[in-house]
Amino acid sequence: MTYTREASADALPLLPVLADEFDAWLDNAPQHHRRWLESSGFRARPGKWCGLPGVDGALEAIVFGMRDSGWLYQLADLPGALPGGHYRLESVWERDQRAQACIGWGLAAYRFERYREHDGPRRTLYLDADIAEIVEDLCSAQAQVRDLVNTPTEDMGPSQLADATVAVADRFGARTDIIVGENLLKDNFPAIHAVGRAADRQPRFIEMTWGDEDAPLLVLAGKGVCFDTGGLNIKSAAGMGLMKKDMGGAAHALALAGLVMKHGLPLRLMVLIPAVENAVSGNAYRPGDVINTRKCLTVEIGNTDAEGRVVLADALAYACEHQPDLVIDFATLTGAARVAMGPDVPPVFSNRRDIARALVDAGEREEDPLWELPLYQPYRKMLKSEIAHMNNVSKGSYGGCITAALFLEEFVSPEVPWVHIDTFAWNQASRPGRPTGGEAQGLRAVFSYLRKRYG
Repeated sequence: MTYTREASADALPLLPVLADEFDAWLDNAPQHHRRWLESSGFRARPGKWCGLPGVDGALEAIVFGMRDSGWLYQLADLPGALPGGHYRLESVWERDQRAQACIGWGLAAYRFERYREHDGPRRTLYLDADIAEIVEDLCSAQAQVRDLVNTPTEDMGPSQLADATVAVADRFGARTDIIVGENLLKDNFPAIHAVGRAADRQPRFIEMTWGDEDAPLLVLAGKGVCFDTGGLNIKSAAGMGLMKKDMGGAAHALALAGLVMKHGLPLRLMVLIPAVENAVSGNAYRPGDVINTRKCLTVEIGNTDAEGRVVLADALAYACEHQPDLVIDFATLTGAARVAMGPDVPPVFSNRRDIARALVDAGEREEDPLWELPLYQPYRKMLKSEIAHMNNVSKGSYGGCITAALFLEEFVSPEVPWVHIDTFAWNQASRPGRPTGGEAQGLRAVFSYLRKRYG
């Protein structure tokens, strides 16, 4: 258990101190603490902590060095290092600062234990009543993304991703409809079928709906490519190693939907997940094929490894048929986004600049960074096809995340406000609060924006 709302007399205080204020803090500390800290050489450097003994020698409190900026990771060094037990933050921090720091505690305490339980002591943090609900909800949503992304494809294929959607829907009384296999052709989702038809496990189009029919419609779409071999343009072994995470967009959409429903935002919610495996077999779609889409735009397949945008094309076209107030899609779409922005900062694209800028601002507030990139229209010519309405890849190697976003924009009605977030959904190496593996990126920022827009 990471958090508790039950006050405990044995909860040890966590005392934050800035390094440049440590001497003044020390002057006001009890004499037995002062002697201990002076003899230990502790100087409150960021990320460092020291146990403070009571007069009886028992552990009485923990003092730790604050980081120089930000609040999210102020406590993130502690859950993996402190002795097992109960703790409480003792500070004069404002509500939002305490909430951020306590979320960071939970992010640092996260463990993926589906296949192996992690040994070691457990540390529990007491949450003040004014922040408990939002801290628990945001940390739980981020853990949900991590769990879904970390689960190998054998246990997180299209059918299991559908089951995960049903589980979220059942918690909140939402409805799910799932179209499977050849029925995708019958119901006019040809692009999703084309990408997923080669796999033994059938492709699916997953739809979840919730809320008042008269409320504004929010559509959350998530790329659900449960494994991406690259198709016939097959990836290298190194390139394929992390491809269980290629359904990270779907994981974000599901976790965000749970937050929307848990907090009862006054809107009508639709979650759309095209769930496929991009596999290799005798009936795999091929480079040079021309496939149809729900919007009746034909797409020449320049590369079968650019499959995420193809399945999202049908989902976005379907979303716009319902005249939504806003469409947001999450997708682990391009390596080009990582080259441009690195692994930590997802680019956000939107056909409404004010929304993109508001999301960037929300990311700054929540310490959950996003950055706007342009839907630069002159690059559309890079998607030109001689035999179809468009190609699924550009002919050059430049601006890859922009051309991918421009491809998606073709399937969005101009009158519909739309946002596309190209996320990595992964931590490459462990850092405080960010363990190696699946990661939610932009989740808290987007939820903050939605609360402000609809709350």
